[in-house]
Amino acid sequence: MQTILGAGGPIGVELAKALKKYTSRIRLVSRDPKKVNPEDELFPANLLDPAEVDRAVKGSKIVYLTAGLKYNHKKWKKQWPVIVQNVIDACIRYDAKLVFFDNVYMYSEESIPHMTENSRVDPPSKKGKVRAGISEMIMKEVWTE
Repeated sequence: MQTILGAGGPIGVELAKALKKYTSRIRLVSRDPKKVNPEDELFPANLLDPAEVDRAVKGSKIVYLTAGLKYNHKKWKKQWPVIVQNVIDACIRYDAKLVFFDNVYMYSEESIPHMTENSRVDPPSKKGKVRAGISEMIMKEVWTE
């Protein structure tokens, strides 16, 4: 099972279309999920609720986090860490691999547009600081394995 958390947005929809080439076992998770492929499994969930995230991830081999939040710094600061921690906890519990669709907000302005794996993390904005924080949460789990 491959699970897309935040499947209702444009990234989740395109990912579901692309995954169809590799598997027919796709679970689409959002507050109001809609099928992209005929065989998709729909799973309504609120990613801020750890129990719902846990149930959504259960049985998954790969979990894609493609969710988006309203473009508001206060919402990002409050909600992103909760969502990411819920997803990390569920992925660890069920031994699922996590693929996180991130953005470039956390990188220094001189790193863009010529980014590499060594580009410097130096967020120039409040939203960038939030993204750097959640990226650090994820990478901390990768480094401790």
